[in-house]
Amino acid sequence: MDAAVEIMTDGPTLVLVGDFDVRSTMEVRTAIYEHLDGHDEDVVVDLTDVVCVDLTALKVLAVATREAERAGHHLMLRGCGPAVLRLLHMSRLIRVVALERAA
Repeated sequence: MDAAVEIMTDGPTLVLVGDFDVRSTMEVRTAIYEHLDGHDEDVVVDLTDVVCVDLTALKVLAVATREAERAGHHLMLRGCGPAVLRLLHMSRLIRVVALERAA
């Protein structure tokens, strides 16, 4: 089954578009770690245009956040819609990930 998410880069930002679920976790995980290795500044994962997300996908973001911190980097999530926020709270992963504050 093909991954249903499109991954684009915009400087230190990874922009995800589409369905970020179990089908696309390997692709997104690889992109995040490669992006962290290539940037000294904070890396942002933009979820604004993510249509659907599941717990497996959010766990990938939580693990990547912890790994980034261990390596001296900072990974932040942007554009978390109500469904993503609800799942982050229900799973308690909200305690692990960093959310970008709206300006």
